Amino acid sequence: MSDKKIVTNTEEDLAKKYNQPKNVEQYGIEQIPEKEKNVKWYDLFLIIVNFLMNPAMILIGGSAVAAGLSFWAAVTAVVAGVAVAYIGYIIMATLGVDHGVPGAVASRMTFGFIGSRFTTSLVRLISSIYWFAFQTIAGAAAIVVIFNKLFNAELTIIPVCLFFAIFQVLVATVGYQWLKGLSRIAFPLKVIGFIFIIYAFMNHSDPNFAPANVFSYEGTVGWQWGVFIVWLNSLVAVWMSMITDAADFCRYSRTRLDMWIGTMLAAIIGTFTSAFIGAYSAAATLGQVPNGLEGAANIVAGSAGLLLLLVVVILDNWTINVSNLYTGALCVTNMIPKLGRFWATLGVSVIGVALSLFPGMLDKFLGTMDYSGTLFASIGAVLITDYVFIKKGKLIVEQLYIRDGIYRFTKGWNIPAVVWSLIGFVIYNLTPPAFFQSAVCMIVTGIGYYLTQSLTGRIEAERQIYLKHSA
Repeated sequence: MSDKKIVTNTEEDLAKKYNQPKNVEQYGIEQIPEKEKNVKWYDLFLIIVNFLMNPAMILIGGSAVAAGLSFWAAVTAVVAGVAVAYIGYIIMATLGVDHGVPGAVASRMTFGFIGSRFTTSLVRLISSIYWFAFQTIAGAAAIVVIFNKLFNAELTIIPVCLFFAIFQVLVATVGYQWLKGLSRIAFPLKVIGFIFIIYAFMNHSDPNFAPANVFSYEGTVGWQWGVFIVWLNSLVAVWMSMITDAADFCRYSRTRLDMWIGTMLAAIIGTFTSAFIGAYSAAATLGQVPNGLEGAANIVAGSAGLLLLLVVVILDNWTINVSNLYTGALCVTNMIPKLGRFWATLGVSVIGVALSLFPGMLDKFLGTMDYSGTLFASIGAVLITDYVFIKKGKLIVEQLYIRDGIYRFTKGWNIPAVVWSLIGFVIYNLTPPAFFQSAVCMIVTGIGYYLTQSLTGRIEAERQIYLKHSA
């Protein structure tokens, strides 16, 4: 038998331990008990599809057209990029389904009890805070335009940012059940809104908006490989930064089948919808308006249409930003285990809201966020290689919570994992874009890490340790 067993904490125990309100989700880094794992595929689908149907994804689809790609090349690049990244996402999601642990805790198996705090958790936390602020500002800007047009008012962006952010924080602090409930309400309303937007585009009086003209739009470079691969690669890199989130959202799932169905359906439907709307707006305006929501606001007339568009923008930002705060907070609880999920969420929220009040700062950090995406391509390669090929999908959950357990490695750090993550980062940035940087980085990094662990005898040692502790 293993050396120690996990003490199963009830929600009442955790509320007392962390001094958290009783009516919020209590589980942070703790393993979810089997009796609590009751989320079916459709709820998981709703959470993830709402995450993918957002203003940023719409803008990316439109920006690909604005960069010169044809309508269908842009849609294909976005969908294919997310599909490639979701292979890694699904692999890491099994950790949540099978073991009920968040991704930040699961990464201890690869980077070490301490190392995981300053690799996966720190990088993902920074990314979560940045994208929360970015999405809040983008959403507030759209709300101001629509609201002023609808009510002939003169709202400014900063007060809207603050007011908007508070409602996002409210859902995130309560936790998973409210996230699930919000997703159930938001999805049908967003579907109605998106159908309305597509209808408005296709029936606009400008002949450039006609479906036949949009679908045949070739842009300036069409399917040119050099441009296509840049967009495909950027989507892979950005969404690889989400792979530790997979376990966060799936740890309440009943079965792997629920996870597979919910996740893959969401990836396909959510990504295609966002890319389609953004690319349509850009193609119809000859690359001038890549933001599909802005494009819709420009052509929609009448109070009812504008009000529906306003609801879509609010729900779009609300659903994705709640997810950003939720995953960011779980990273904090891994870095500071004595801090409960509720308080971690408040801490992340304060920083995110403060950053959203200074739009100019976000532009300065944009290059840094690009680097975080490339770093996660190599981190993801190490995680997947370690879990699938070295550990063969086996994990001793209780050891994840023992500071001096088998996942301590060298003073809490798995040095080869960290080194190969950094090497992979360099490989990514030295690889010419035309050679699919993400794929080259992940393959070379994964092979390098595996060979290092094999040559040092670590693979055989880990398997013997597993047999000892699971006997």
